[in-house]
Amino acid sequence: MAYIVAEPCIKCKYTDCVEVCPVNCFYEGPNFLVIHPDECIDCGACEPVCPTKAIYPDSSLPPNWDEYKGLNAELAGKWPVISTKKEPLPEAEEFKEKKDKRALLVK
Repeated sequence: MAYIVAEPCIKCKYTDCVEVCPVNCFYEGPNFLVIHPDECIDCGACEPVCPTKAIYPDSSLPPNWDEYKGLNAELAGKWPVISTKKEPLPEAEEFKEKKDKRALLVK
């Protein structure tokens, strides 16, 4: 089992999760973060620190976000690793509570 970053992260990209990850399994895209499923050790440190509640254990991912399992795996193979905390996107607070953001994901 791995943890999955889901839709609430889109256009926010808070990196509190990156700061607590002991194995640097987060990867950074233009407006979204993903977790590499083969590198995640399932420690769970990232889930409680996510301000948007975007991180889920694979087994608890809401069914409407099931596609994010594949997206995390796919995009982790394309994007660079992120290992230090950065400032969130400038629009993060505006988009933090928004729903249905999938169309806004920039690959």
